[in-house]
Amino acid sequence: MVVPLSENPFAILTFIAAPAVFTNASSVLALGTGNRLARVVDRTRTLVKDVRGADTSDPTVKMWASHLSRMERRGALLVKAMSFFYAAVGSFAGASLISILGATLAASPYRLPFELVAGIGVIAGAGGFLGLVLGCILLVRETRIALAIIVEEAEMAKTWMK
Repeated sequence: MVVPLSENPFAILTFIAAPAVFTNASSVLALGTGNRLARVVDRTRTLVKDVRGADTSDPTVKMWASHLSRMERRGALLVKAMSFFYAAVGSFAGASLISILGATLAASPYRLPFELVAGIGVIAGAGGFLGLVLGCILLVRETRIALAIIVEEAEMAKTWMK
């Protein structure tokens, strides 16, 4: 015998587990992104100190000066990614709360249409998932810029060893 999902309060708890896991993932990504942003800020400050007053004809100084604009782009991408991760955390937390509300209402004499509550929860969860995906895409773009900087610096260092 199949019990309809709206009549089984334990089944609705499964809808809480997924948003909780995604909330945790979004929080960890937001924390890591914040750490990456701090590293970009530190590196930018170091580059500014190294470039200030230096000989602009020096190839190393030119490279570092070009890195400043890349650091600016990296910082902007990281801030956008953090915004998406924070929005995802809020959306997933909202989806969890809506799921708990739906489970409570399903067990009470006052009943909202199950489809309405479930639909709102799904929309909140989908919004969080979208934020998580978009934030991850931005992190990949930022990582590619960071890798380009590393490759350029490694190539410069190799010329010093010749």
